Amino acid sequence: MTDTTPETPRKPTPEEKRRMRSAARLYAVQALFQMEAAGQGVDRVAREFESFRFGMTTDEGEELAEGDYDLFRRLLDDAVMWQAKIDQTTDRALVATWPIERIDPVLRALFRAAGAEMVNPATPIKVVINEFVEVARAFFPEGKETKFVNAVLDHMAREVRPEAF
Repeated sequence: MTDTTPETPRKPTPEEKRRMRSAARLYAVQALFQMEAAGQGVDRVAREFESFRFGMTTDEGEELAEGDYDLFRRLLDDAVMWQAKIDQTTDRALVATWPIERIDPVLRALFRAAGAEMVNPATPIKVVINEFVEVARAFFPEGKETKFVNAVLDHMAREVRPEAF
């Protein structure tokens, strides 16, 4: 007789949870970029990422990280819901000659995802800034963009959550 009881999934360790949240932030930036570039809606893009990217193995055999589904969805939904406010906050953080429409679309998506997490006080503001600076480093490993991202996010954070400083 064989045991057909389904195996109870083990709970992720704190380190695994941290990696899943980091992956969700990276995926959120990619999804927001895709939504803008392809003119696709949030539900369609979210389903695609959740079905085909979270934990997927690429053709080259590289396994992509599993993401935190709840954080990913919250970032996308909040970025869409609060986009005008987030973009205005980002604009104020940028030099007047560089409105948000003129910056790199990946950075625009990153600022929207970070702004979405900033408006929700669940995550400490310094964690939000550090995490999205790391996301910028993943997209721009050789560039000066990480310093730029850090400065813009710091300015945004001081406006959105001044009590954190």
